[in-house]
Amino acid sequence: MTANATASATVQDHVALAEIELCGELMIAASAANEERLSPDRIDEVLKVAAERSALLAALE
Repeated sequence: MTANATASATVQDHVALAEIELCGELMIAASAANEERLSPDRIDEVLKVAAERSALLAALE
């Protein structure tokens, strides 16, 4: 592997691991939920969408 290919694979590994972690968080939330499905708001909460959005907006100011 070249240096670029190795760096690219490392970045992809980090992205894949982050996606796996998020899926795990959703599965944990779904298994603990009383309702049949997670609401879109609950999904956003589990994935910390609002926190990420707030951090991005704060960084732009």
